[in-house]
Amino acid sequence: MAQLEHIEAIEKRLWTAADTLRANSNYASNEYFLPVMGLIFLRHAYSRFLAVKDDIEAHLPQRGGRTRALTKEDFSRKSAIFLQPMAQFDHLVSLTDSDDRARAIIDAMESIEGDYETLRGVLPKSEYQELDNGVLGHLLRTLNPDELRRVSGDVFGRIYEYFLTQFADQKAHDAGEFFTPVSLVSLIANILEPEGGTVLDPACGSGGMFVQSARFVERRHENPVDKLTFYGLEKNATTIRLAKMNLAVHGLEGDIQKAITYYEDPHELAGRADFVMANPPFNVDEIDADRVKRDPRLPFGLPGVNKKGKVSNGNYVWISYFYSYLNEHGRAGFVMSSQASSAGHAEAAVRQELIETGDVEIMVAIRSNFFYTRSVPCELWFLNRAKPEEHRDAVLMIDARNIYRKVTRKIYDFSPEQEQNILAIVWLYRGETGEYLDLVARYCRRVLDEGEGCFAAREDDGESIEPLPSFIASLSALREAMGPFLAILPADNPHAGVLGDFDEADRAFRADVEEFQEVVSDQRAAWKEQKTTNGDLKKAVDRLAPLAESGRDLVRQSDLLYKLACRLIETCESAADARAGREVARARKAADEARQGAVEHLKQVRYFWRQASWLTERFPEATFRDVEGLVRLVDRAEIEANDWSLTPGRYVGVAPEEEDEDFDFEEALREIHAELEDLNAEAVHLAATIRRNFEELGI
Repeated sequence: MAQLEHIEAIEKRLWTAADTLRANSNYASNEYFLPVMGLIFLRHAYSRFLAVKDDIEAHLPQRGGRTRALTKEDFSRKSAIFLQPMAQFDHLVSLTDSDDRARAIIDAMESIEGDYETLRGVLPKSEYQELDNGVLGHLLRTLNPDELRRVSGDVFGRIYEYFLTQFADQKAHDAGEFFTPVSLVSLIANILEPEGGTVLDPACGSGGMFVQSARFVERRHENPVDKLTFYGLEKNATTIRLAKMNLAVHGLEGDIQKAITYYEDPHELAGRADFVMANPPFNVDEIDADRVKRDPRLPFGLPGVNKKGKVSNGNYVWISYFYSYLNEHGRAGFVMSSQASSAGHAEAAVRQELIETGDVEIMVAIRSNFFYTRSVPCELWFLNRAKPEEHRDAVLMIDARNIYRKVTRKIYDFSPEQEQNILAIVWLYRGETGEYLDLVARYCRRVLDEGEGCFAAREDDGESIEPLPSFIASLSALREAMGPFLAILPADNPHAGVLGDFDEADRAFRADVEEFQEVVSDQRAAWKEQKTTNGDLKKAVDRLAPLAESGRDLVRQSDLLYKLACRLIETCESAADARAGREVARARKAADEARQGAVEHLKQVRYFWRQASWLTERFPEATFRDVEGLVRLVDRAEIEANDWSLTPGRYVGVAPEEEDEDFDFEEALREIHAELEDLNAEAVHLAATIRRNFEELGI
């Protein structure tokens, strides 16, 4: 199985199984997430444990013919957590109904807490005593499916984040404030580049900022434990537990203190942090002005006080705190309500002072629906106390509101490539041309890799499959299955025209597939001599354009062939007996599955070409420039003339409307149908909730 193939379906299946705990326990919906996350923590920890265990054992020193025992330090160096045998997930799954699973899980948690001082009293334990033994067994088995036992990498890390997302979507805890969308956290970390030093998150939630900072260091082939020191503040004790679990499962540690950041500063890091990263609560209006007005973390003063003696809006309290925590070379990246960038009155005065320091570096506008519990748009702010002199009187404005991927009808995010493209703008602004050219080259190589992948054998449930040849073979098998029934139909039957269209389309498709394979081979040969200067890469992107177009055409031909086959099947149904009909149905299903596999690779060919083209069209000289509707470097004089606004859309203009050449009308209809099904399911769920609430009230 491919690394992340069908991962969405797996995630949903695991979530559905975990959600049964709510129906089979005394926990309310806002209580059962912690025991569920405890089991996900154990499974994620076991996945990371297995991923590095063999390599660690292979390099253990020997003395007197005996190999040294494994230690937790061995695993910390590999960003993993050490597990005693009783805490390993296979042991828990192997328990029978006669065993006390709750006790075994508690023992597993206690063994981990015994090895890791920072987790003492953090992991869920007593919560499992409320759960039925059989339900726990079912959940343990569900969280250990065969397809996930065979994968490598951080697949369970994604599942861990998916569960946090789902609980946030359910508003299971503090309206979901414990979770910041991964795509935003990743973008912040990668723009900020926390290569080493002290990282502070004064509103740390479940610790996502720390995890993404560590991943940045890991991509540099360095150990985050050696390079980064994490400090966090969080007001909710349960969320602190989630954060410590999240850190531990990645082999990380951090000093996370329970505190209300508005009034407390237990770490005393003002002026000492190398990096500040945060997603604070937006638009808070209950901060006691008297308690904070003399706080040294407010170098620009209070942003405004209402008649009740409360700070009118807490956004600039947070922004001031973030700025004040930075040392003389520190950098900050944080999420903020879009209202803050153009807020007036006392907030505008604070913003003016901040801009006049010259330390506001980058603003990124994000469209609505990126958050799971609120649909408001936001902006990412980046401060840099050591901003290069040539940029001190300017701010980089990026309007990314037209850059997004639709995950569900309610949720958007960035694809990995969209995030990389935004980063490429920042690289060019910083003069890091090599990073930009490497990205364009990677996209070109992916075009070729995906093209070759259309013909390369891959394992699927133990079967070797070549996507395009397999689809062609499945069409032949389907045609053969229909043959006996097509032969007995009258010559003037309506099927004759459809059959002619099918055979003609099939011949054309086979010929185009052969030509496509030849072009892929020729382009791969040409790439061996490819130079990676900007001019040469632009030529490569142009050279690969016909290949991308051919891939799109083959997708359309694949869909047409399958539709024609389905129309032929309809004409056969009246002539087929039940047994033969089942054979045709099986052949049809096999053809559809093969078509989907082939189309997936073909679409990727064009997708990666479009990423390369997106960059080279906007930055043809591989140097930074203003791009209408996307990015502009704005000087302080213009910002002053616009009421000191930091709203990117106010400066970059409107992007020219682009025709979507890949728009698929039928796919759009399928999405609308899927949304309708989601709405219907949601309506049923709400009706059941209302009915249950009435029953609990005795009405």
